[in-house]
Amino acid sequence: MSFEPTRPLPYGRQHITDADIAAVTAALHADYLTQGPTVAEFEKQFAAYVGARYAVAVSNGTAALHLCALALNVQPGQRVITTPLTFSASANCVRYCGGEVHFADIDPATGLIDLGKVREILEAHPQGHFTGLIPVDFAGLAVNLEEARQLADEFGLWIIEDSCHAPGGFFIDSKGQEQRCGNGNFADLAIFSFHPVKHIATGEGGMITTNSEALFHHLLRLRTHGITRDPADLRRAPDGGWYMEMQELGYNYRLPDFNCALGLSQLVRADEGLARRRQLAAQYDAAFAQVPGLTVLAPSRPGHAYHLYVIEIADRKGLYDFLKTKQIFTQVHYIPVHRMPYYEDLGWKAGDFPLAETYYAHCLSIPLFPTLTDEEQAYVVACIKDFLMRNEE
Repeated sequence: MSFEPTRPLPYGRQHITDADIAAVTAALHADYLTQGPTVAEFEKQFAAYVGARYAVAVSNGTAALHLCALALNVQPGQRVITTPLTFSASANCVRYCGGEVHFADIDPATGLIDLGKVREILEAHPQGHFTGLIPVDFAGLAVNLEEARQLADEFGLWIIEDSCHAPGGFFIDSKGQEQRCGNGNFADLAIFSFHPVKHIATGEGGMITTNSEALFHHLLRLRTHGITRDPADLRRAPDGGWYMEMQELGYNYRLPDFNCALGLSQLVRADEGLARRRQLAAQYDAAFAQVPGLTVLAPSRPGHAYHLYVIEIADRKGLYDFLKTKQIFTQVHYIPVHRMPYYEDLGWKAGDFPLAETYYAHCLSIPLFPTLTDEEQAYVVACIKDFLMRNEE
């Protein structure tokens, strides 16, 4: 193997350009560092990108989930279903509000929550036993939210779509139309993350999208301590131009203007980055198509946004350690949420969701980011094949 990488190859990496730096610099020279016009512009442009009516920028994806749960009035004793195969925040947002989290196992071919198993859970309990559903567009592959919406309407559930992995992703609905993740046509609310390894990076940051005007205005209050200055919403006559009202218990989950300036700059080339992710994924698909002992999770799926490229292999730990010696830094997504000690303390245990647990035992996310070169990708492929050949000997 003649090629040697000149930099470490992580599973994901941000791409910061001179244009990004110039945008942030301009924001730092502007009149507002926070609560300024750049926030509203980022919200407007992002809503247009995903096809939603409204967007609310917040401090991170976890804050977005928390505010969604608050806006939908999750309370102690209410029960919400989500997938065990996700980052823990997808479940934690329910716990923040005192609700109970229940899990439905995955479809092992996609890693997505199995809506058939969700139905089984719902049918095994009285109507109204569950109040909500949080499907996750895992690795960038979109959940069929049209089917999820039909299920939710039948059983009286709201939907929060966790689209942190999938800006620009879509599924094909029953009419053959592309439905973009976060467009609000089926979910009550959707959330995104702008963590550095995501498609759009703002350092930290998140976004909530919705088509509900009422939820939009509620989220704006919750984001800023439960405070409003909108004359149309005030409960008393204002004392002067300074007047504001705290009408409910909210949080300080705002995103500063310079983060939003970076997000706007990154949004300009979001489609370019997504196209490169899909190109790299197709090249991986071709390289691994006939490799014994290796399975690709959900290869060649239309609308996949490819936040992650996941392979499954018997000796996951061996490959993980071997690739580290080659300066290739992979990651595991995810330890099933129900196996976290916090959730085990609530009664969940090994064996509850065998498909998610089997997936976890073999999964590995390998490098996939827009600035990964073809040479670097070929090196990753060669190292993985080298490991598999050594194991055969």
